[in-house]
Amino acid sequence: MPSTSFIRLDAVHKTYRLGETTVPALRGASLELRRGEFTALVGPSGSGKSTLLNMIGCIDEPDQGAVLVEGRDVAHLSDDERSQLRNEKIGFIFQSFNLVPVLDVYENVELPLLINDRIAASERHDRVLQAIRDVELDQYVHHAPDKLSGGQRQRVAIARALVTSPLLVLADEPTANLDSGTAHRLIDLMLALNAQRHVTFFFSTHDEKLMARVARTVYITDGVISGDTAAEPA
Repeated sequence: MPSTSFIRLDAVHKTYRLGETTVPALRGASLELRRGEFTALVGPSGSGKSTLLNMIGCIDEPDQGAVLVEGRDVAHLSDDERSQLRNEKIGFIFQSFNLVPVLDVYENVELPLLINDRIAASERHDRVLQAIRDVELDQYVHHAPDKLSGGQRQRVAIARALVTSPLLVLADEPTANLDSGTAHRLIDLMLALNAQRHVTFFFSTHDEKLMARVARTVYITDGVISGDTAAEPA
C-alpha cells in the first residue's frame, strides 16, 4: 500500500475559551499521515481527539504550529481554497450520521457534489450510484433515513464521504452508535474500501473491535501525541 506522507501536523497548539476559563486542547501535537493508511486515534475523553480531527479536516485553525496538506500550509489558503480542499480531498463521517431527514439516500449522498459546478449532471449521477453500490445499499436508493437501520444510515454517511473521491476520510467514533454485529460489518466495509480504493481512513474510536483491526494506532494524551504503533491488522 502507498506510504507517501501527505498530511503533516507540526507542533500544533489550540486553546479554547469557555467563559472565563482557558482550555488547552492541543499542546504541540505533531503527526504524519501517509496515503492508504487505516489508522485509529485513541485517547480518553478530553484528550484532544476531536480537535485534532478538526485540524486535519481544515475545519479549525491552530493557534501555533502548522497543518500541511500535500505540502501546502493550510493557513496560507483563502477561505474559498480551504472549502475547496475540504470538499474535494477530505470526506467526513460523523457519529450521529448527520443525514438530512427530508432527503432520500440518493439525495443525501449527492449533496457534496452539488456545490461543485465543474461536475456534469451525468457524471454526478454515476458517481452517486457507484458510491451507493460500494456500500451495498442499491435497494435503498429512494429510502428516507428514518426508514433505515443505524448501520444502514452509517453506510449512507460513508457513501457521502466517498462520493467526492477524497484522499482522506475522517471519522469521529464511526461505530459508537451501532450494535456489535453491525459494527463488525461496518469495519469490514471500511477495510474493503481502504484496500480497493486506497482511501486513507483516520478515525477516533474507543471501540476495541475497531482498534484490533487497524494497521496503525495513534495515541493522544492531554493534547500531545503520546504513542504511535503500527501492526498488521487482524
